[in-house]
Amino acid sequence: MLPSSNQHPHLSYAYYPMASQPDRELPSRAKQEETEGDTNAPSKNALKKAAREKDKAEKAAKRQEQEQQQKEQAEATDTSKHLYGPIQSASDRRPTQGFTELVELYDAKEDQEVTVDARIHNARVQSAKLAFLVLREEAHTIQAVVAEGGSNRISRQMVKWCGGINAESIVRATGLVKQPKESVTSTSITNFELHIESIYLISEAAQMLPVQVKDCMRAPPMNEEDSKDEPEMDSQGLPVVSLNARLNNRVLDGRTAANQAIFQLQSGISNLFIEFMNQNHFTWINSSRLAGAATEGGAGVFEIKYFETKAYLTQSPQFFKQMAIAMDMKRVCEIGPVFRAENSNTHRHLTEFTGLDFEMVIKNDYHEVLSFGEKLMLYIIRNLQERAEFKRLTKVVDQIFPGAGDFKLPSEDSAARLTFAEAVKLLNEAGIEAGEFDDLSTPQEKALGRIMREKYSTDFYTIDKYPSAVRPFYTMPDPANPQVSNSYDFFMRGQEIMSGAQRIHDYKQLCERMRANDPPLDPLSEGFRHYTDAFKYGCAPHGGGGLGLNRILQFYLGLPDIRFATMFPRDPGRLAP
Repeated sequence: MLPSSNQHPHLSYAYYPMASQPDRELPSRAKQEETEGDTNAPSKNALKKAAREKDKAEKAAKRQEQEQQQKEQAEATDTSKHLYGPIQSASDRRPTQGFTELVELYDAKEDQEVTVDARIHNARVQSAKLAFLVLREEAHTIQAVVAEGGSNRISRQMVKWCGGINAESIVRATGLVKQPKESVTSTSITNFELHIESIYLISEAAQMLPVQVKDCMRAPPMNEEDSKDEPEMDSQGLPVVSLNARLNNRVLDGRTAANQAIFQLQSGISNLFIEFMNQNHFTWINSSRLAGAATEGGAGVFEIKYFETKAYLTQSPQFFKQMAIAMDMKRVCEIGPVFRAENSNTHRHLTEFTGLDFEMVIKNDYHEVLSFGEKLMLYIIRNLQERAEFKRLTKVVDQIFPGAGDFKLPSEDSAARLTFAEAVKLLNEAGIEAGEFDDLSTPQEKALGRIMREKYSTDFYTIDKYPSAVRPFYTMPDPANPQVSNSYDFFMRGQEIMSGAQRIHDYKQLCERMRANDPPLDPLSEGFRHYTDAFKYGCAPHGGGGLGLNRILQFYLGLPDIRFATMFPRDPGRLAP
């Protein structure tokens, strides 16, 4: 503290602030980072850990080097390294004798050399000297043997590689056909096996698959709600893949022998339809699946955006077939998709299915059309039952879906036919109430199917003369009794596969029926005008029908769900894959 002037009256002091005294230095303080340097040094534990990691890395590197050396040594001594591995190009591995399909090996010859492209259904190493493969092509399988030695000096490295090929990979294998000491019961070709001489990987499948093809080869649950994706276990502890899981992995599921057979039979039905139509001089047409208005009624339609306006997916080619008849095409037919916006989640309904449609001119009586349709179905079913290839495919399906081959037909050349009134009478006699002018319900139709099988020994039959009130507006009423119509349905195992009728061909009558419809329809509206105009210009009497390909396949084989008969089904809950 400086003395005050009062205390020292004779002394004077000069006061200088601290900042003005450059020669006076304050004591400095050490920088914090200098004092904290020792605290950042590694601890003893950290140093030990780093040393362990370094030692571990060095050992791993040394081990990898040793493995690489061993691999190089093994490759150097591998006597068959040119006989296996990833294929470089198809031309490099072209067989000298051409390719053979597995189906040809049922009748092969001993020591015949063949080259096949097939999938690995199963692969296992029996020992260092021996591996077994199961090769699969479509529904056909054969056992393949990879054994050390032989004329090609098969190496142990090749044996090991073959046993490690991922299931579902595609390979090209060349080998000699040999008769095994005992029949091979685990493959479709039981009397021969293939002794591998060379094998190359064409396409490698992933090691982990969402479902196994071999699991999909077992029968699915028959009474499932099918909301689960995960496989269930059967009584033996083996996975049972649900229908939903199968459909979600359709590419893998579709590789099973049963599915291969199902879709080959579906192709067969289409070809039989084509054969019969060509034999009877029908003209093939390809009608549009787009319409500017929702027309036919009875079932919902899908509305879509069409540039700046709306359009609708057609419910059937019905109007186009009739318009083709009005063009003087006497007999027309087509195969194509049919769309129904019905929120029906049943075992037999889809929102998209394949239709087999036909329409023809009537000369005298509409039963000409009904009889033609019956002959068509008898032609399809009898050929499915009698042709050797179809019989073989049906037996394959029967292994998974028992009863696939027990479809009944009468021995006569004509189909069982009854009127709607007679069908109602049969039901009533069996204690099942049915109305004379009410449409049949699904349970009533199934019950009638059982009656027809028991009483007439047939799973295919037709019902004629449906009540007019339950048929579309373009159906011709019976002139003798307008309460019933000149219409018919076809059934397999008690379930409908086709609806058909004679159509109204008179313009005035058609317009009257449309206006009397519930709800009323305007024949002059944009959605109907082009259709009704076809009859204004004159049109021959005609009739026809539309068959459901998926249902024919389902009910012929007795499949529990139509989705099994559809490669990529569409229903209210499914738009993929």
